Amino acid sequence: MPSNYLAIDLGAESGRAIVASLADKNLTLKEVHRFPNIPVRLNDGLHWDVLRLWGEIKNGIAAAVKNDAQIDSLGLDTWGVDFALLDKNNSLLPDPFHYRDERTDGMLDEAFKRMPRADIFSNTGIQFMQINTLYQLLAMSVNKSPLFDVAETFVTIPDLFNYWLSGEITNEFTNSTTTQCLDPRKRNWSLPVLNACEIPEHLFGPVTESGKLLGNLLPTVAEETGANGVKIVIPACHDTGSAVVSVPARNQDFAWISSGTWSIMGVEVREPCVDENALAYNFTNEGGVFGTWRLSKNIMGLWLIQECKRTWEYQGEEISYDEITRLASEARPFLAVINPDDNIFFHPGDMPDRIRKYCANTNQPVPQTKGEVLRVALESLALKYRWVLEKLEELTAKKFAPIHIIGGGTKNRLLNQLTANATHRIVVTGPVEATAIGNVLMQAIGLGHLGSLSEAREIVRASFEVEECHPAAKDGWDEAYKKLLNLF
Repeated sequence: MPSNYLAIDLGAESGRAIVASLADKNLTLKEVHRFPNIPVRLNDGLHWDVLRLWGEIKNGIAAAVKNDAQIDSLGLDTWGVDFALLDKNNSLLPDPFHYRDERTDGMLDEAFKRMPRADIFSNTGIQFMQINTLYQLLAMSVNKSPLFDVAETFVTIPDLFNYWLSGEITNEFTNSTTTQCLDPRKRNWSLPVLNACEIPEHLFGPVTESGKLLGNLLPTVAEETGANGVKIVIPACHDTGSAVVSVPARNQDFAWISSGTWSIMGVEVREPCVDENALAYNFTNEGGVFGTWRLSKNIMGLWLIQECKRTWEYQGEEISYDEITRLASEARPFLAVINPDDNIFFHPGDMPDRIRKYCANTNQPVPQTKGEVLRVALESLALKYRWVLEKLEELTAKKFAPIHIIGGGTKNRLLNQLTANATHRIVVTGPVEATAIGNVLMQAIGLGHLGSLSEAREIVRASFEVEECHPAAKDGWDEAYKKLLNLF
């Protein structure tokens, strides 16, 4: 009989419930519920609508039960860095803030006044981004938030939902490492960093390893959804952690890109890399499963394209992603180069206008058409991948090939090919539903249905087709790369 697992996968743009069936070493997926993840702006800033998301999670569970006779277990993953605070009764305090909220502007400089940048990195191993949990909490400290007076417990977003599902409060390891509040060597919270930033250390509970069985779905939720006897297993709760589990690699020395709203590019290592070069390049060490670490870097990713699409739709011009790819494919190559991670592109807004302004301010030709704007963004992403790959190889003294691209961004075949061209490496794309697959594989391991990470990756290779992109059209890439380096 097949084993059935339910993956609840919450991304920054949308969420979905996917049922996976494992039988005879073959995994099949069926999406049973999908919903948008739309932030809400209140008087005090930008928030996640976690109560609506909780309702959609229960809708997803009910849909899974309706579509399948028996669900063995449920696992949930989300994006990183954001968090919630609970009071003494474990009740949710205000809706969690969105990582793109402006309250963290200037918080990195404030943190460096309290602890030197090198010391923060030595104590956490995490890249410096204003979205990090540390700077969100520091903003609360600087503004003397009254929430610190009433809060009893800190939980990341997946920990919050796992508590509502199971009644158990945890701090899952892979997501906890994204906070820049955890010491990678001790695998526990970094008290020197918390104390320097005047963040109450009593909020932080024990760290829980991935793959742990939490218990059963709470009776009230089971009754509401019809899901009786469903076990709750903690996968890698950080979506990138789950996605990397599903990389169908045949060798150890591969690079990966988790492609979506964010592009996260990295390699799998056995020990965190916290030397001065990793600090200088602003790389990060996020926890993986089975003692692995993800030495990686966040790149702005398809957020650039998503915001262009939203801007044009707001202006009354509907445009599909297929049309976006066509326009970019037909546009003039190497018109200009942007640094995708420049702060000008961080907040929501008119992305086409920002790309044009960036090109004008850096004395480059200014893209005029939609296709030119999109082509500049996609080529620049591919060039940034090349830079990250070079630094990964320098930090590890290894050469990584192929590059595996996983996640929803694999649907952008143009970006996949541009990545192969820019990096001069073979690019292997797929699976698309990498996060959900990694989520259910960790559930299977947690329940004892699979025995290891290598066995899980064999399942992926046997169950899902991948595509290969070979480097082509070398002309123009080296010169464009020099332009990117000059922008740095």
